[in-house]
Amino acid sequence: MASSSADPGLPEHAYYLRMVRWTNKSSVTGFILIGFSGLPQLREALFVVILVLYLLTILGNTAIILVSCLEPKLHMPMYFFLSHLSFLDLCFTSSVVPQLLVNLGGADKSISYGGCVVQLYVSLALGSTECVLLAVMSYDRYVAVCRPLHYASIMHPRLCHALASLAWLSGVATTLVQSTLTLQLPLCGHRHVDHFICEVPVLLKLACVDTTFNEAELFVASVLFLLVPVSFILGSYGLIARAVLSISSGEGRRKAFGTCSSHLLVVVIFYGTIIFMYLQPAKSRSKDQGKFVSLFYTVVTPVLNPLIYTLRNKEVKGALKRALRMSGE
Repeated sequence: MASSSADPGLPEHAYYLRMVRWTNKSSVTGFILIGFSGLPQLREALFVVILVLYLLTILGNTAIILVSCLEPKLHMPMYFFLSHLSFLDLCFTSSVVPQLLVNLGGADKSISYGGCVVQLYVSLALGSTECVLLAVMSYDRYVAVCRPLHYASIMHPRLCHALASLAWLSGVATTLVQSTLTLQLPLCGHRHVDHFICEVPVLLKLACVDTTFNEAELFVASVLFLLVPVSFILGSYGLIARAVLSISSGEGRRKAFGTCSSHLLVVVIFYGTIIFMYLQPAKSRSKDQGKFVSLFYTVVTPVLNPLIYTLRNKEVKGALKRALRMSGE
């Protein structure tokens, strides 16, 4: 990324004073989220589709959280982690979609500086936490398939709470580092963010100084929170596949695979889009392509997760049916 250099016609102190003034101006007036302004023919359709998906996300993930808490048969480690996943998806999409709908529905594309900062911290923390949580859930599936007789003793409540806390704390920690380093950069004069969300990569493009260190730190964080969890998940499922193939009966293999298929499908969808977005060279994709990829993992993925788990999981479907019958009585 090219970095701006000082104007040779200005003394060095005057140049940095001007940069501070620009930064202060952005702090007061906020930013303009360009979003999908270059595709005006899609604005109304996107508004309707995103609104419907957001409402389904709220409904689906809230239902998963409620049945996981209220149904005694679902008081198991798998559904404990699933409720955390649903809560993450619910909060993550809520940190992005309302502002996106406002920008799509009217002429005002602005977001306040404080709103941008909150969106940056919250969305990055929740996304990073989900990366680790999916890896934790793969360990839970490994124990369920490969160590079924010891499942209850290994995945005891204290360990489950510790693993969930690890996911949350690691997500918050990386956010404090990445977001704080990004917000300390002096900004150039314009306030136009060529995206629909305040993310680290797009905010780095507004900086007036060399951002090599920030880009390197972002890449390291991407490796830690994407490639490391993916490697752990692949290792877990490699052991699961070996255990499943050793089962002699076809019914046993189908049952063992069924306990993992929902989580595996969620992993493929989530990590596939995130890795495409963060680890692919920026020059190899168009701006609109990057926006639609971001749109997929911020809007579409959160609504798919509850559908995948309810459609492929008999316990969750049964709990939902019982809850609906009780509410109808």
